[in-house]
Amino acid sequence: MRKYLFIVFLSFFFLPLAAEKQYTVVLDAGHGGKDPGAVGKFSQEKDLNLKLVLEIGKKLNKQYPDVNVVYTRSTDVFIPLQTRADIANKNNADLFISIHTNSSENKAPCGVETFILGTEKMEKNLDVAMRENAVMKLEADYKTTYQGFDPNSIDSYIMFELMQNSYMDQSLRFAEQVQKRFVGHLNREDRGVRQAAFWVLLKTACPSILFEMGFISNPEEERFLNQPASIAQMASAIVNAFGAYTHKQAVRQESLAIDSTEMAVDTPNQTGETLSRENRIGSNSVLNKGQQPQTYYAVQICASKTPLAPNDPKLKGQTCEFIQVGEWYKYYTAADTDRTKVQAAQKELKSLFPDCWIIKVEK
Repeated sequence: MRKYLFIVFLSFFFLPLAAEKQYTVVLDAGHGGKDPGAVGKFSQEKDLNLKLVLEIGKKLNKQYPDVNVVYTRSTDVFIPLQTRADIANKNNADLFISIHTNSSENKAPCGVETFILGTEKMEKNLDVAMRENAVMKLEADYKTTYQGFDPNSIDSYIMFELMQNSYMDQSLRFAEQVQKRFVGHLNREDRGVRQAAFWVLLKTACPSILFEMGFISNPEEERFLNQPASIAQMASAIVNAFGAYTHKQAVRQESLAIDSTEMAVDTPNQTGETLSRENRIGSNSVLNKGQQPQTYYAVQICASKTPLAPNDPKLKGQTCEFIQVGEWYKYYTAADTDRTKVQAAQKELKSLFPDCWIIKVEK
């Protein structure tokens, strides 16, 4: 008997230690199959959503191989809203990203917006929530599945005020990172971070966002959204936002890093914290003592934990100024009060610094 007990003891002793839980991101391509979503002149929302989701997944796998990427759909199939949330919950998701394409009867609206669950100014975003939730009606006996919820009834949305999402703060932080990158890096029109009553966000037990990549109803934006280069750029923006949100930094060169969690990115409708003159330690300022600081736009090209010499290869011959924020020295160039000029400079600099973006400084 003692012999068997000894063998059992050894078996437990040599069992491998439990691995730390893997970080799981669930990528949700909105609509699909019999549900095309919004329809443009030559493309459908379901296809655009899927292309972007697959590209995000590919880049996440490459840049963060330790992250477990799960898709609610990877082909053109119909997935009920509740099933999408169930997939996230069954996989113990740490983050849920639902990708969509916007639409409007008016062809003029354009730009990106990121939604988190909420009822603030619900009447303003009710049309978007109703459109995205309406897919419920394609399911048999949807009122049973969705507990009597009617996506077209304003009364049904009152329930969202009583069902608070405990992940709202984390969702908001990630949503802000996404908007910053699309506006600051890709120069997309900023429609802001908003709250809306989306069923799929309510039922996911993790931080979650619903991202509208642009308007398929706007002819110019529809063309943009269908370009492979645009899809790659948008996927990179989402992955970079993920890196900032999780405080993981993709360091391409030794001592070179992009730390966007502290970065102040100017946007047309939602301006971040301005980098103050007190934080700026470069000595080439045009500001004389006694003058009032003036707001400038500039292109940040890199950041380093150690000061860089003017001829450092990482600056690639650019004449730069810098600010110190915490332990980081952040280098920028092309400062000007005219944002349009800075945007033009950013386009030229992207050939040398693909991840450069526009910031706002005082000097």
